[in-house]
Amino acid sequence: MVQLASDAVVATRAAKLIVLDRDGVINHDSEQFIKAPEEWRPVPGSVEAIARLNHAGYRVVVATNQSGIGRGLFDMAMLNSIHEKMYKTLHHAGARLDALFFCPHTADSKCECRKPKPGMLIEIGKRFHAELTGVPCIGDSLRDLVAAEAVGAQPMLVLTGKGEKTLREGNFPKNTVIYPDLAFAVSALLAEEP
Repeated sequence: MVQLASDAVVATRAAKLIVLDRDGVINHDSEQFIKAPEEWRPVPGSVEAIARLNHAGYRVVVATNQSGIGRGLFDMAMLNSIHEKMYKTLHHAGARLDALFFCPHTADSKCECRKPKPGMLIEIGKRFHAELTGVPCIGDSLRDLVAAEAVGAQPMLVLTGKGEKTLREGNFPKNTVIYPDLAFAVSALLAEEP
């Protein structure tokens, strides 16, 4: 599933692309799922980091597993309300997302879009006419990193959300770059630019 900016807008953007997980990267995560707008709270500095990416010419795309839909914990209308709060929060900081892709399926559904499978990332590459090799993919869990590796993207782990646990458990792709949070990751990315 995808919520995408208009194709005309996508076509006019600069070529740089970055893919972010949502829960644990942009907003605080919860073991009980984010089920309502009032439960969505940004990680400090994440919204401003997205604004910095936008101003640097990046197309910012979110790829998020949302199995709460498949589990019946919330419906599409509620997910849209949660995302509306996120969009408004971003807008107030001068930030935007170019697209938001999500998988509504549960882990046992055997779909191709649920991370760690690379289906969502493959679809992002198709929609944005982008080669994903080396594209930064920032997540807080092993499944984010494995999906990134599967398409040749650059896996980046942040230690917010489930990130500390992911780091302790190890066994993530060898080329994973680790940052304390999204703001730090974005500062590092932008510092590497010519």
